[in-house]
Amino acid sequence: MIETAIKTLQEIASALPDTVPGMERQMLIGDLLTKQSPAERTALRKLMDTYLVRMSKINASDIDIGGYGTGGHVWYRIYGEKRPAKDLGNFTLDEFNVLIQSILLERQRLFLYENRSLDLSYSVTEEDKSYRYRANAYFDLDHLALNMRSINTNVRPYKNLEFHQNVTKMLSLAHMEQGLTLVTGITGSGKSSTLDSIIDANNHTVDGHVVIIASPVEYVHRPDHCIIRHREVGRDVLSFKEGAIQALRQDPDIIVIGEMRDPDTILTALEITDSGHKVFSTLHTASAVETIDRIIGEVPEREQERVRIRLADTLTTVVSQKLVPSLDGKRVLAKEVMIMTPSVRAAIKNNNTGEIYQMMAESSDLGMMTLEQDLKRLYMQKRISLENGVVASNNKRRFQQIMNLAPMGGGD
Repeated sequence: MIETAIKTLQEIASALPDTVPGMERQMLIGDLLTKQSPAERTALRKLMDTYLVRMSKINASDIDIGGYGTGGHVWYRIYGEKRPAKDLGNFTLDEFNVLIQSILLERQRLFLYENRSLDLSYSVTEEDKSYRYRANAYFDLDHLALNMRSINTNVRPYKNLEFHQNVTKMLSLAHMEQGLTLVTGITGSGKSSTLDSIIDANNHTVDGHVVIIASPVEYVHRPDHCIIRHREVGRDVLSFKEGAIQALRQDPDIIVIGEMRDPDTILTALEITDSGHKVFSTLHTASAVETIDRIIGEVPEREQERVRIRLADTLTTVVSQKLVPSLDGKRVLAKEVMIMTPSVRAAIKNNNTGEIYQMMAESSDLGMMTLEQDLKRLYMQKRISLENGVVASNNKRRFQQIMNLAPMGGGD
């Protein structure tokens, strides 16, 4: 079947005239794919599935194909490092265009042509085992490129997050029925995995109803003590904002907003939390203080004072995390935790967020910690190197101080 797929790729690519450029070329590829036999279309998907299943065998988190940037190779990210899989051969730009479009539905192709980018989820079943991926197809100099990230089929055990018992209580519906919890970090820092672990812990311990709005849906939770709804943006609901508003009419206990990516979603998240619900979401920020400043800065200036007050009243916990290379060649979770104590709440309301870092550093008994303190813990446990601790720290000068190191130059 692999040979059939390669042959089909080559035949379709060779049938494309040089006189058809750009978007018209992509649309022509779509038309040619609809004319392929069911066996040929199945073979193309099987080829893609083979590359994807290989990810689990080599411990890859991501796969990249297509566009000028890959040089005709399939690339994998393994423990943070991206490398080409040259043993899989070399493909032309058009062959990759065909392969990427072969896994798309007609409506997905049309969306991609119009918007130049498409988020989607994808699944593969092989030998009674299921694999799931979140994907983004996009354009690279008129040609298609694709990134797929593997979604863990098993949730990371909550205990592996190593939260303080006070933090665990704040994340549990049994102990706190309302409030906003944010899990933040750069792309690829494991935010979704942490959020899934938290939801899984609630699912197995508390009776309730969880509504998850995501783009795309990654891990699919099986109901235990909770009803769990999965609503994918673009498929089950039009936007994060619409999904959050609609969730209020669905009798939820917990609402998960996959990402607070724009002012409308931020304001909506604050409003539904204010209405008495427990809300979880993520944000692309590297620290707790940056998270607060980012949320306030995202809204129009005339709204900032109101949002600052509302955020101080509704926010309960911020977990900011990074995945740091470990001594065993893998990666380990390092995190910063901020809890909304009266002092932190007052600092936000008074626009003195610069004071919060020291509050976290001095409140380990409550479960708070700075990223630098957690990196020190990981180093003392011989799980990371000192060099990687320095690189991962947000405040390098502070990390050097708590590690009793001489200054290495540079700022925070």
